[in-house]
Amino acid sequence: MSNKKNENIINTGRYIRLGVNIDHVATLRNARGGFEPEPLQAAFICRDAGCDQITIHLREDRRHITDRDLAILTQTGAFPINLEMAAVEEIIEIAVKNRPYMATLVPERREERTTEGGLNAAASVKTLKKQIKKLKDAGILVSLFIEAEKKQVEASLEAGADAIEIHTGRYAECFINNCYAEELSRIEAACELASGHGLLVNAGHGLNYFNTRPICAIKQIQELNIGHSIISRAVFHGLYEAVAAMKSIISRETN
Repeated sequence: MSNKKNENIINTGRYIRLGVNIDHVATLRNARGGFEPEPLQAAFICRDAGCDQITIHLREDRRHITDRDLAILTQTGAFPINLEMAAVEEIIEIAVKNRPYMATLVPERREERTTEGGLNAAASVKTLKKQIKKLKDAGILVSLFIEAEKKQVEASLEAGADAIEIHTGRYAECFINNCYAEELSRIEAACELASGHGLLVNAGHGLNYFNTRPICAIKQIQELNIGHSIISRAVFHGLYEAVAAMKSIISRETN
């Protein structure tokens, strides 16, 4: 099944797309209960501030984004939705029903505070093939959130993914101690390998207003997904300004 709504979204130039993860808007809402703050309103503000897509993670335990949020955000049709999700049948079926523009398969553990590390695609190629086919048959682009490792890139190709998202968490940790050159080189090599085989190359996790520039310099990267640092800045400066500031950093590094 062709995915007409995705044909104009795939980036073929040096423009880097910014996906803003609004999970923590839902986290704040859920801490009190009720409907405020509303993730849909946050999504419109992010769009107006220049972001290219909205990223959300529908976890199995529904700790922040809910089925209702996913349905509303996809049905609105006002912005592309990148749905981060565990590679489990329940969530696969929900994705097929709602049809976001992209599904990013991630590892998920109940006890983790946030996603820790990349998906071990190399250990589950056979299962991933079936799940990816089901998503692609519904017209959804599929990305795998993986470590910057040759075997994971090759497994993503074998499983039939359209894209990969490189886990930049280790890079972000190294950046704090100014010892990130080796990790950055590892990411560059994985991006070159993936792009050379026709995969779209995205990146995310732990990126902020200080460590994003070197990642932007990797010419194969087409999309960054950033959430926590933007929402954190928004607490003090407002969501519109926080998104616009990050978009400015990315745009400056690619012009």
